[in-house]
Amino acid sequence: MIAVYYSLPKNQGITLRKLVRSTTLDIVDGMAQLMDALFMTPTQSSENNDLISYNSVWTACQQVPQIPRDNKAAALSMLTKNVDFVKDAHEEMEQAVEECDPYCGLLNDTEDNSDNHGDEEDDGLGYPNNRDLYWSEEDQELIIPCLALVRASKACLKKIRISVAENGKKDQVAQLDDIVDISDEISPSVDDLALSIYPPMCHLTVRINSAKLVSVLKKALEITKASHVTPQPEDSWIPLLINAVDHCMNRIKELTQNELELFPFAEKMKPSFILEESSQARVPIPNPVDIDLYPCCHPEDEVSALPKLNLHF
Repeated sequence: MIAVYYSLPKNQGITLRKLVRSTTLDIVDGMAQLMDALFMTPTQSSENNDLISYNSVWTACQQVPQIPRDNKAAALSMLTKNVDFVKDAHEEMEQAVEECDPYCGLLNDTEDNSDNHGDEEDDGLGYPNNRDLYWSEEDQELIIPCLALVRASKACLKKIRISVAENGKKDQVAQLDDIVDISDEISPSVDDLALSIYPPMCHLTVRINSAKLVSVLKKALEITKASHVTPQPEDSWIPLLINAVDHCMNRIKELTQNELELFPFAEKMKPSFILEESSQARVPIPNPVDIDLYPCCHPEDEVSALPKLNLHF
């Protein structure tokens, strides 16, 4: 099995090789587990364990006919998975917003504790005791452009997949690999943004994760625009999606400007973080700097009295 995998030429495409490698490893690992189960003595092994090991090998072997036959088919397979991942993340975010409070089932029952909080009328009305467990009005306002940005991410992946399906050429393996590589970064970036909107929400974190996602999306669109799958870049859908992404990011910047003013160093650090996260190559920072990080605090607090973390770049 392994020898067959290594016989697949690299010039057939990295994306295709990754899928063949994954299926090969599933079969080899399953066979190793089955052999371990068969070598056990009857007192150590059960018939159920043997069946489980056998079924894992059988399931892995059944995936072989589903392996794409060329790099274009492999690229379409990976793009479809990425579309589904982003779609799931978007649906989870929308469901959380519709429920208004994703942690409502975990909150204390304020009605049972109302006797202990006679002076707190809000508790008697059923409001949560801990404001860190639900969204403020400012949080809910910020969620709107974040959701729009995730929808734009889903639209980008769908349009890229359609372009590859309609215009992709099997012999352009390198360009197809480049499109898949950058598209693979979209789903993790969407997940980071989705996780950062849950309470307690840090607006600065949302802004940084949004900027990271925007950087990945623009890079994916530019790579797609420069490839053979976009025969007429000037008349394509790409500028429209770039404008939509920029509109979402500008709105997020407007809503998080106050947070940025409290921590002005964050805006200067952001481009380095985006470059480090989204680029394939690690680019060293030419001039090392020391940065003192303090915990989030009220502007009137005495900063010198707070613990700090010193980072050297």
